[in-house]
Formats: sequence, structure tokens, C-alpha cells
Amino acid sequence: MVIKVKKKDTVVLIDIAFRKFLVDTGGKTDKIKGVGVIDPSILVGKKYGEQIEIGNKQFWVLRPSLQDKLQGLKRRAQIILPRDAAHIIMNCSVESGQKVLEAGIGSGSLTIALVTAIMPSGKIVSYDIREDFIEHAMKNLKTAKLDNYVTAKIKDITKGIEEKQLDAVVLDIPDPWNAVTHVWKALKPGGYLCSYSPLISQVEKTVKEIEKHSFIEVKTIENIQREMVVSDRGTRPSFNMLGHTGYLTFARKVL
Repeated sequence: MVIKVKKKDTVVLIDIAFRKFLVDTGGKTDKIKGVGVIDPSILVGKKYGEQIEIGNKQFWVLRPSLQDKLQGLKRRAQIILPRDAAHIIMNCSVESGQKVLEAGIGSGSLTIALVTAIMPSGKIVSYDIREDFIEHAMKNLKTAKLDNYVTAKIKDITKGIEEKQLDAVVLDIPDPWNAVTHVWKALKPGGYLCSYSPLISQVEKTVKEIEKHSFIEVKTIENIQREMVVSDRGTRPSFNMLGHTGYLTFARKVL
């Protein structure tokens, strides 16, 4: 069955180097790095799965998967990579219908992953102290057609949390230990706290603060990933190993 691109679809363009670009066919003219400015409307009527030429370069036209949405968004801040986002969703038991708060929206990478997990009846609340980050992330979410699930607020989580009875809170901020008390009060019993920190010194201060509150199942993990290169001559580990990104600390609230 042949399915064609419609107006206002979100598609992913993948070049021969497997770089990915998200495009809203109902949007304005956009710029693709290395290609130039394109009119998204030229994609309308193209077949999903076919390869087309844009600016003397070849692209496959596909419906974006979650992985595509994360890898293809426009970055302004450092993002939480898909491999870490997956651990956050699993270890915080994020499911459909839940209400989850994240602090530090960045470019919206983790936000997109969380939205996919809580759809269609859940809600994501995002705090960030920078308005420009919020505007940039919400633009990425709109391109991915997921912005209706997110409420973004210019707010410092270390000063307090308005929402209550949350299922999970994810912290991607420089000083997560200063938010732990507020997180405990905002979580429902059994709810999860997750903190993403690049430095072990941050982890130590955060865990020390977590231990002052009624949390159980406290653990910290580092997720290192290595791809295997399979060829006719044999199989070997990739030289481009995905090493350290950050430490993930998890805890579960009890009374």
C-alpha cells in the first residue's frame, strides 16, 4: 500500500549519511544544514519510503519514529540522549495517563520521549529559568506535533513546585540537591525522582540530600553503549563508542 505525504504532516528526511531532519510540511520555508532553504510544501504528495533529491542531495522520506524525533530536533542546549531517556522512562515507570514534571527543558529531547510515554491522556509540565530555551523547545515539540501535551513555565524548581500528586519528577539542572525537598512534597506516594548529572560530585550531594527524606530504591547508574560493526570481513566494536554522558540517580517516595 502506497501512503503519500499530506499537508501538515511531520516527516523525517534522512540523507545517505543517516543524518535526520524533521520537517513540518505545513510550515514555513526551512533551512537544512548542508542543503539550504527548502519549501516544505514540495514534500506533499511524495511517497513515504521513497528517495528524493533536494538541492543535489538524496533523502529518504519517512514518517518519524520516536528515535527520529529525538535525533532530528534542532538543538540549542545539550540534550539527554535517547539511550538515557529510555532508562529514565523505565526506571521512573512513566506510563500513559501520568502527570510528570521535568526541570530543565533544554531543546525538548527528553520532553518528546516523556510525551510519547504518557500519551494520550497524560500531561508533561516543564520548568526552565530561561525563556529562550522554552521557546526553542516548544518549537521543536510543535514540529513533532506533541506540544499540546506540554505546559511550559518560566520557573526555578529550587524555589518550589506548584503541582502536587505527580507521578515522577526529572531534574536536569546544575544543583538538583536544592530541589529534593520540593520534589518529595510534590510526588504522590510511590512516585519517582530522577536526577541527571554529568559530574559525580553532583551525584554525591544529591544522594546525600535524598537520604534525608523518605525515599527508597535509591540508585545511580551510568549508561555506556557500544555498537558492533558487522561486515563481510568480520565483526568488531565501533571505534565511536558512546561513552559517558551523565549519571542517572533514581529514588522512590514513601511515607
